[in-house]
Amino acid sequence: MIARPFLSPGLTGSLCALAGSAILSINDMAIKALSGTYALHQVILVRALIGLVFLLALMTVLRTPFHVLLTARPRGHLLRVGFVLMSNLTYFLGLAAMPLADAVAIAFVSPLLVTLLSVLVLGEHVGPRRWIAVATGMLGVAIIYRPATEVFQPAAVLILISALCYAATHMMTRHMKATESAFTLSFYVQIGFVLLSAAMGLAVGDGHLGGSGNPSLDFLFRGWVWPAPSDWPAFLATGLSVTIGGLLVAQAYRLGEAALIAPFEYAALPMAVIWGLAVFGTFPDLFGWIGIALICGSGLYTIWRETLRRGEMPDDTEGRGS
Repeated sequence: MIARPFLSPGLTGSLCALAGSAILSINDMAIKALSGTYALHQVILVRALIGLVFLLALMTVLRTPFHVLLTARPRGHLLRVGFVLMSNLTYFLGLAAMPLADAVAIAFVSPLLVTLLSVLVLGEHVGPRRWIAVATGMLGVAIIYRPATEVFQPAAVLILISALCYAATHMMTRHMKATESAFTLSFYVQIGFVLLSAAMGLAVGDGHLGGSGNPSLDFLFRGWVWPAPSDWPAFLATGLSVTIGGLLVAQAYRLGEAALIAPFEYAALPMAVIWGLAVFGTFPDLFGWIGIALICGSGLYTIWRETLRRGEMPDDTEGRGS
C-alpha cells in the first residue's frame, strides 16, 4: 500500500502561492523605499546578484544537482525572461510614483487583461458576465486614479502594462513546467536581470539622463552611487525576498492549476496596505478602497468563471503536479 502524501499537490501549491506572495510584498516595499535615492538598474543588479548567490547556496544545501540548470528550451526561457523583465521594469517605475497599495491593486487587473487578450488574440468567446467583470475591474482602476482630475498619474498605465506581462509570465511557467524546475526558471530570470541591469548601468549609469523631476524617469536614469550602510538591509531584503518568493510562486504554478493558485496571490494586497501605512505613512482613501474592492472582486470572479468554463473545479485533494 502506498501512503498518501501529507499535503496534496493542489494544497501545497496554494500554500506556496500564499507564502510567496506575502514574501514578495517585502520586495515591493524595499524597492519603493530605495527608489528615491538609487537607480532602478543598480537596485536590480544588486538584487539579482544576491538572489543568484542565495539560489545556488540553497541548491547546495538541498543537494540539488546543478545540471538541472541546463535546459533544452532556451527560446522558452528567453521569452519568459523577457516578460518578467518588462513586467518588473514597468511595475517598479510605476511604483516609484504611486502609493504602494494602489499600485498593487491595479496590478491585479491581470486576469481581466487575459480575458481581453483571449478575445483579441485567440478569438475566444466571452460571455456577458465576464465582460461585466472586466468593465467592473476597469472601473475600479478609474476610481483609484480618476483620469479627468488632477489625481491621475500616467504611472498607472505602467502598472497595467506590468499586469499584462505578469499574466504572460505565468502562462509560460505552466507551458514549461513539465521540463523545467522552479530552480531553473528562477536561475534564468536572475541571469536576465544581471545582463539587462549591467547593460543599462554601462549606458546611463553616469546619470547624464537623470534630473527630470519625474519620479519614474529619475528612478530609471539616476546615476549610480555607493549604497549607504543603512540601506544595505533594504538591498538584502530585495534579493532574498524576490528569490524566495519567486521560487515559491513558480513552484505553486507547477503544482496546481492556475485557477486554483491565482486567488492566493491576492494576499499581496493586505500586505501592501500594511507596508504602506507602516513604512510610508500612506493609507488608501475612500475612493482607493472602492477601487481596490472592485478590482479584486472582479479579478477573483473572472478566475472563478474561467475555472467553470474549463471544467477545472479544483479541490484540495488532487492537483496536477509535474
